[in-house]
Amino acid sequence: MTKYLFTTLATDDLGLQTRSLPIARELVARGHRVMFHCPAKAPRQLIAEAGFENLVSEFHEVSHGDQNPRCLDRRVVNELAPVQSKSDCPDVWNMDHAAATMGLLNEDRVRARCQSFRELMKLCTPDVVVDFWNPCAVIAARSLQKPVITVIQTDAHPSSQGFIWWKTPPPNLPSPAPVVNRVLADYGLPCISKLADLSVGDLTLAVGMPETDPLPETAQVTYVGSVLWQTENARLPEWVNCLPTHRPLVWVYSGNPRYAPSSEGLDSIVVLQACVEALAEEDVLVILTTGHHPLPKELLPLPANFRHEQYLPGLLLADRSDVLVHHGGYGSCQTGLYAGKPAVILPTYSERESNARRLEALGAAVIVPVEIVRGKKRVRAEELRSAIRRVLADGSFGENARRLGERLRNYGGAFRAAQLIEAFSRARSGEKAC
Repeated sequence: MTKYLFTTLATDDLGLQTRSLPIARELVARGHRVMFHCPAKAPRQLIAEAGFENLVSEFHEVSHGDQNPRCLDRRVVNELAPVQSKSDCPDVWNMDHAAATMGLLNEDRVRARCQSFRELMKLCTPDVVVDFWNPCAVIAARSLQKPVITVIQTDAHPSSQGFIWWKTPPPNLPSPAPVVNRVLADYGLPCISKLADLSVGDLTLAVGMPETDPLPETAQVTYVGSVLWQTENARLPEWVNCLPTHRPLVWVYSGNPRYAPSSEGLDSIVVLQACVEALAEEDVLVILTTGHHPLPKELLPLPANFRHEQYLPGLLLADRSDVLVHHGGYGSCQTGLYAGKPAVILPTYSERESNARRLEALGAAVIVPVEIVRGKKRVRAEELRSAIRRVLADGSFGENARRLGERLRNYGGAFRAAQLIEAFSRARSGEKAC
């Protein structure tokens, strides 16, 4: 039996957990032990419902700053005002820039997070750390000579063009690499040239496939296709199964509608607001889900053709739906492809726009832009309504989604990822035994 610690960036949405939980389940089925560390509220609930250990009670402070947008480094935001003057949250160009906005320009914070993860790893003694976008956890593991496996989106790889690959980045974007290098030096670890270097593990698994998540051929990653979570006994409620089939079913997913009251830079409430305005009078049925988050009160009462549930099993609901409307999160994009269903995407920040642009280029989605008007996000209801009508009427979007989904499934998903992780662990254990 191998003991794994799964570490994730502690954002309060479900994207990384829907990626990590299926792999964890496969490893447990093979007789291994998997522990998580994620203190954020919604992921914590999903991890608990799945029956996994989540080691947060003693070490809640490890990633607390990551999960609250109020902790964004305001100096970075102010410095970038000329780049993105229309929003209180700037475009995030790459992994280094993302880490800078989350406080990793602060050396004391980096040291504290790394040290907390070191203490956690000393306490739970994992044989291998499997990381999903938490550079401080990677540093801690390497400082303790723990093998590290990373599971990433390719935009996080150092050989990628980052999250905004369709534009030329501005000069002098902030990077925490100099700060991180001082911490690495104190642990006797080699320096990095960019923070994305910490997204590369002793084994690096990339979700998706080259068509959806391109990298140069020189990048040493193994693609595993779609990795998506659904419990083995998942069922849709009977009211979903009883919905009439002569009206199109639109699944609207926003993820966390509102991360914090002081900033809407990461929020996705605009997705819900736009869909209510655009679809209230349409001859469609709409299911809203918010990923274990409550529906904002200002949206109530919902139109008669709408129904809200905080959480429904995504793969089953996607299969029942005719079109998905969502914020562009990676898991949402992959869910639609896996189910062979087209999407209308309202990307709420740059990483999500990257995902959306790739799906649109592959003919499986249409993007409706999120504008910034007087510091507030806005979507033109008539443009959203037109896009949904177009996707429902044009069968090519669904055909393209089905074709891509078939290719993704051939990569093996969580089953293949677990095979690779187990083989790595056995080889590593054999090396140590010799």
